[in-house]
Amino acid sequence: MSAEKISILIADDHKLIRETWTFILNSDARFKVIAECSNGDDAIEIAKAQRPNIVLMDINMSPTTGIEATQQIRKVSPATKIIGVSMHSQPAYAKKMLSIGARGYVTKNSSREEMIKAILEVHGGNKYICDEVKNIISEQLLEENQAPSINLLSEREIQIIRLIKQGSSSKEISTELNISLKTVEVHRHNILKKLNLKNTASLVNFINNSAIDLV
Repeated sequence: MSAEKISILIADDHKLIRETWTFILNSDARFKVIAECSNGDDAIEIAKAQRPNIVLMDINMSPTTGIEATQQIRKVSPATKIIGVSMHSQPAYAKKMLSIGARGYVTKNSSREEMIKAILEVHGGNKYICDEVKNIISEQLLEENQAPSINLLSEREIQIIRLIKQGSSSKEISTELNISLKTVEVHRHNILKKLNLKNTASLVNFINNSAIDLV
């Protein structure tokens, strides 16, 4: 006796995409596309009536978006697992979908193999984020971990940072170091640029959290 097929609803406002995925998935003995629709409202009604195992949810539909439809389907058919599908590879979209109850996220650049893997993983109780989004998240984490180095600063810039840490204003720094106010401002600008910081607040935060003793 063969295992029961995984039932799938495809919600996407592009007819060609719906037809393509229906053909691909129905060609695989493990899956059965039980319905397809072009908007979020229909997706909610079909999910409520047919309780599919999986919904492939285009997040960019209108007027009811895939995000709104996901929230509603989670209420009317809690056992249905939703995979967000989008042209957007920004991690923020994936995080949003997962935060409202979706179990997976793939982009429209994903391969057939990756979509099938996502369906099987999510159906099996796991979460799945496609490689494209995971790679961007990894790159962002690497950039965040590349902490600005104090070694990039000149001796004069280190002096200025010490005085900023002590709470001195630009005017007080110019008096202390016997340099013009304009020169102090130029140094402060260069310090921010070298340390890849946006403003004085982030500089103060960097100084206070720095493992290097600047006093």
